[in-house]
Amino acid sequence: MLHSFSRWIIPLFILCVLLIGEIKGVKVYDAFIRGAKEGLTIGVRLIPFFLAIFGALAVFRSSGALDFICRLCSPLANALGIPGEIFPLGLLKPLSGSGSLGYMAEIINHRGPDSPLGLMASVVGGSTETTFYVITVYLGSVGISKQKHTVAMGIAADLVSFLVAVFCSRWLFPS
Repeated sequence: MLHSFSRWIIPLFILCVLLIGEIKGVKVYDAFIRGAKEGLTIGVRLIPFFLAIFGALAVFRSSGALDFICRLCSPLANALGIPGEIFPLGLLKPLSGSGSLGYMAEIINHRGPDSPLGLMASVVGGSTETTFYVITVYLGSVGISKQKHTVAMGIAADLVSFLVAVFCSRWLFPS
């Protein structure tokens, strides 16, 4: 019963939108075409921003800068009880969702999905945001160039989310 009903939810929703639009006198097809054109225009405008963030991430990883920062911060991470394998995930997540997902998959494949480290990687991955990607796409698409405070708050939120995720994971999934 529920399975057959759930199959019809989206078509029924679309039908309701079309009917309400017709009742209110909206030219639904024309509105759809205008919206599609606007979406395509925005998508084309975003391409340079995507190229910039993905290029910077590739340089960051391939140059060894990620490894260098991890080695540099390892005494602080050890003092806070952050496992060495998790620390790079905290650095990658604000930059790239796909890069951090790949790194998280490596941890899970190597340590196991139900291991304390695999569970911690999952919690960290779900608790933090791809801050620089979001800032690049959303602020860049509307032409906002003064992003200093947004970046600072985004990094602060990522840092707090990362630390809380690590500490809660250590508490909930002791090794």
